[in-house]
Amino acid sequence: MTKLYELTAHELAQKLAQNEISSIEATQACLERIEATNNLGAYLHVDSVGALALAKASDERRRANNTNGPLDGVPMALKDIFLTEGMPTTCGSKILAGFKPPYNGTVVQKLKDAGVVLLGKLNMDEFAMGSSNEYSGFTPARNPWDPERVPGGSSGGCAIAVAAGLAFATLGTDTGGSIRQPAALCGVVGLKPTYSRVSRFGVIAYASSLDQVGPLTKDVTDCAQVLQVIAGHDPHDSTSADVAVPDYTKDIEQGVSGLRLGIPKEYFAPGIDAQVRAAVEAAIKTYEQLGAKISEISLPHTDYAIAAYYLVATAEASSNLARYDGVRYGPRRDPGLGLNEMYDDTRSQFGSEVKRRIMLGTYALSAGYYDAYYGKAQKVRTLVQRDFANAFAQCDALITPTSPSPAFKLGENVSDPIKMYLADVFTVSVNMAGLPGISLPCGFTKDGLPIGIQLIAAPMAEALLLRTARAYEREHKWHLQRPAL
Repeated sequence: MTKLYELTAHELAQKLAQNEISSIEATQACLERIEATNNLGAYLHVDSVGALALAKASDERRRANNTNGPLDGVPMALKDIFLTEGMPTTCGSKILAGFKPPYNGTVVQKLKDAGVVLLGKLNMDEFAMGSSNEYSGFTPARNPWDPERVPGGSSGGCAIAVAAGLAFATLGTDTGGSIRQPAALCGVVGLKPTYSRVSRFGVIAYASSLDQVGPLTKDVTDCAQVLQVIAGHDPHDSTSADVAVPDYTKDIEQGVSGLRLGIPKEYFAPGIDAQVRAAVEAAIKTYEQLGAKISEISLPHTDYAIAAYYLVATAEASSNLARYDGVRYGPRRDPGLGLNEMYDDTRSQFGSEVKRRIMLGTYALSAGYYDAYYGKAQKVRTLVQRDFANAFAQCDALITPTSPSPAFKLGENVSDPIKMYLADVFTVSVNMAGLPGISLPCGFTKDGLPIGIQLIAAPMAEALLLRTARAYEREHKWHLQRPAL
């Protein structure tokens, strides 16, 4: 029998609508599950009192036939990168310990307006800089399928919470794969929308030209429903696109017959794990059997994308994190210190990976090196964007692996930053081009570790992406498997 916390968000919504269960019961089930799996390190802050109050209010609205939409009463949780009024927000960093924002970010407010019950804030790599969630300023998070392995990053807490039933859905952010890679490693669905599709107002910035907000969920339908709530223009975000939001569930069951799906040959080069390759190739055959037209295509500048990404991202990070100086943000621990000493004292609280990326980015922007590094990286970015534009002249969507390997062991790659950065090799190009991408489960290794497949579409084609993902999901049961905890 399916346990309450194992339901998808839309299954729970249906039971709430039919008065088979209350929001308070669903919220209590999540809170008990969070308590029982505390060893996974998924949450940085749990607001049990606030969540139960929101659940009670939702139940009262339902009794009065005045609900706020399909997600009313559904318990969700947020990556600790979103500003939440009166609730601790640390971005996974000790430098923001104790910070309580005075307002909600736009997507947070949209969820609250939709009646969502907010359970708390989820663990992440410090300032979203990491691919394993080992760089959290507080505690590393653990993969629910094997606690000796990483959940992926930086939205690792989000993926754990969904996979282990600690929330019915979560919101994460994706700068170079931070939603899709942990989704793949934890066996859940993760969507990075088109850059500008979802407001970033009230999201702590890592790399402003790359950051995007998106959902992590148990299945594709949940993903569509959450995106429906958070998508849309926001005058508070100058990068937000004033483009109408379609109904993301309207055509989601239409299938892929006749769609043209491209396979980029550069994403199947030597070095990819054999079990990952086999699972993705099997998924491609499924699409072929469903009537999609499969063809090999080329994205010739793929090999340069990750180097260019780590120049652009770190340069923007060094600029964005300059504000944590003990004056504007960050604690001023000893007011008797001089200016330089105060800077040193405040910034000593950054973790090693954040310091590394600030130094890399500052060097890339420094006088005499700007054109050689940052300028050249931006030129490569344009070439990557052109590659995708050419691909979408031939195809409706692309299929690739999400990650070159399944979840690796805690500590395995910490001493080798290059190896860690290569965990994002199949995801960063999507951010460089500002495209939507989704990861969904496509199998398991012989050791029981999830494998993810990535689908990529043209800008603002999230509806097509969700339809393509749902067509595969209908044919398999990978998304229904849950870790034994």
